Amino acid sequence: MKNLDTAFSALADPTRRAILARLALGEATVMELAKPFAMTQPAVSRHLKILDQAGLIVRRVDGTKRPCRLAPDGVAAIDQWLGMLRDTMARNYDRLDDVLAEMTATNPKDTP
Repeated sequence: MKNLDTAFSALADPTRRAILARLALGEATVMELAKPFAMTQPAVSRHLKILDQAGLIVRRVDGTKRPCRLAPDGVAAIDQWLGMLRDTMARNYDRLDDVLAEMTATNPKDTP
């Protein structure tokens, strides 16, 4: 992954998120990706360039076509970072559960 800041900046745009969601279904050309949007092929190409620079997609040459697909390493880096946040939140909730259990044990009359 090139840079998480670049990746999250790329993900801030709803069109780019929609493109990634489409690519999650499989490889697609620029023309295929442009179909559901009310924008030109060059505009979609600019979005793809940003996603490519962020390390979220890769492109290959197939004759005159340039199919795109998700970049597993880019998606994995984001998932790893989000996983760290999920683990931290889980630990926080576990500590809160412990505090509430202790409060309930010391003041049983306060529980419904």
